[in-house]
Amino acid sequence: MKRIAVGYEYLCRIVMMIAVAHIAWLAHTLLGLVVYGLFPSTAALYGTYRSWLLDVEDRSWTVKRTWITFHRIWVEERNSANLFGWPQALIWVLLIWEYWLVQHNDMGVIGIGVSGALLVLNIFYGLFVLLSWAVRANFDEKPMWVVRTSLSMVVARPLCSLMVVCLFMLTLWAYYTWPGLAVAFGFAVPVFATMMAVYSWGRMPGMDVHVLEPKDAKSSDERSGKRAVNEAGQ
Repeated sequence: MKRIAVGYEYLCRIVMMIAVAHIAWLAHTLLGLVVYGLFPSTAALYGTYRSWLLDVEDRSWTVKRTWITFHRIWVEERNSANLFGWPQALIWVLLIWEYWLVQHNDMGVIGIGVSGALLVLNIFYGLFVLLSWAVRANFDEKPMWVVRTSLSMVVARPLCSLMVVCLFMLTLWAYYTWPGLAVAFGFAVPVFATMMAVYSWGRMPGMDVHVLEPKDAKSSDERSGKRAVNEAGQ
């Protein structure tokens, strides 16, 4: 029963952390009048999850800690995230427009082939976008380095890429089935799923579960005890 109780509490804290991150994403996006706040908020969302993942000893984050971490990263990313995000977004809008155009015009057999190619290209590009922000959150490198590394990850880490796509589709299905989840968690869940997939299967230096949490790591009971001591100290 103790293990069940500890596991349930741990799960609830993760859900609370994601919900707070979602609210912070909305608030900071509006704070930047959307145009200036959208991509810094996205960068802060990825950065907050990275900080949480790396905090192996104590992932029982409070609302205050989640919010402060998010805001600090948002302030740091206000300029660089926009320079990285807007060109990326414009390319994706162009790809989606091309796909929509082919879908709504009768081009015969050639149109079917082009439509299929554009669909695959859009999926590939969407996967690249999701992974690029994870790479950017983990490495302090120039945009072109991030782009090259992200493209390499899509191809060189097929299991990670597959899990990102599967978790994203699962999230869409859950949001479609229970629309209230989309209101409560929004974009925060797909980003969390992406970061978890990268952490578990991406083999990314500095953010790799096989390095940070080896099999001979501390037991869950020991970690729970340490969390209780930390919370008592706070």
